[in-house]
Amino acid sequence: MIHVALPAYCEEANIASLLRDICLTMAEVAPHRSYRIVVVDDGSTDATADRVLDFQQEMGDHFAGGRVELVQHDVNRGLAEAIRTGLTTCIEDAQDRDILLTMDADNSHLPGLIPSMVRKIEEGHDVVIASRYQRGARVVGLSTSRRVLSFGASWLFRVLFPIPGVRDYTCGFRAYRAGLLRKVIQEHPNFFSEQGFVVMLDILLKLRLEPVLMTEVPLLLRYDKKQGASKMDVRKTVIDSLGLAVRRLGGSRR
Repeated sequence: MIHVALPAYCEEANIASLLRDICLTMAEVAPHRSYRIVVVDDGSTDATADRVLDFQQEMGDHFAGGRVELVQHDVNRGLAEAIRTGLTTCIEDAQDRDILLTMDADNSHLPGLIPSMVRKIEEGHDVVIASRYQRGARVVGLSTSRRVLSFGASWLFRVLFPIPGVRDYTCGFRAYRAGLLRKVIQEHPNFFSEQGFVVMLDILLKLRLEPVLMTEVPLLLRYDKKQGASKMDVRKTVIDSLGLAVRRLGGSRR
């Protein structure tokens, strides 16, 4: 089974079309494979949850082999807690050979990449990252300043924390082998120790210390398809990332 965890905060304009595209992709490329999509509504103040419930009804009429589940936080807890809830919810019902994916819920990550990521896991990799820094990747609609910051972060973490086969340390579009993720989370109670957007970087740095085989596929990032403003506080994320780097260089796993 393929499990997709979608952390969502105030994504009423994007979530239904993303869910539809995921289901269409699964129906076209893996018609005999079951899948579930776990949407974590992180205390949204808009109609995100209503759009998910509406799609559940539509899915029952048009898409076989899959299901959409809605998990709601009573208040906004931030991306890290939404990722924690999404991954742990998926793991509870996953078999070791299942595949877990995380994606952004703002339509900037295209589901068409899922089949190639799944294939990499099936070929023997443990973690697959959709990367902005592989040959063939493209970024559309992102500001120059954000591109420069992203490239700088990639360069810095490749120097400080090299991982064979990895160049993009922060992208949230990833696939994991379910058995591996369950084992690591169970063995490390503080696996989800960071808050905010730096959580994706922290997960990768912790997995780096395990006997894990990682690889990347080129990402097409479509910021031009995203409706609504970015939720990321760039300045805070940069500061948090640098602080995390200092702690990890000092040997801390927390």
